[in-house]
Amino acid sequence: MTIADFRLGDPLKDITLPPVSRLDLIKYAGASGDYNPIHTIDEEAEKAGLPGIIAHGMWTMGSLSKLFSPFYEEGFIEAYTIRFKGMVFLGDVLTHQADLYEMNDESAKFHVRAVNQDGTEVAKGDVVFRRI
Repeated sequence: MTIADFRLGDPLKDITLPPVSRLDLIKYAGASGDYNPIHTIDEEAEKAGLPGIIAHGMWTMGSLSKLFSPFYEEGFIEAYTIRFKGMVFLGDVLTHQADLYEMNDESAKFHVRAVNQDGTEVAKGDVVFRRI
């Protein structure tokens, strides 16, 4: 299926990630340069008043872009907005979802969201996928 085959309201195939691990966040810290210890060190997260380590918001946002991996031969993410609605903790299992809400000859616009194992929406936003 190509982007052109989608109709308004159609969902992309959901992606469920493995449980968030400390190693995921350590790797992301190294790749992004975000070494805030609340993302990797239990004691520092607790000192900050958190119940435990939390994932970087941008890790969650970046992982949502995996929804579009099957379509990168057809285009690219041109614009991406996100709102963080909840924290992501070690062991959380995120499911990424998207549905098409607008389409024209040049682009397709999708609502995207990340939902944890409890069904709580932790991030939501919009993606403009530019068709080439």
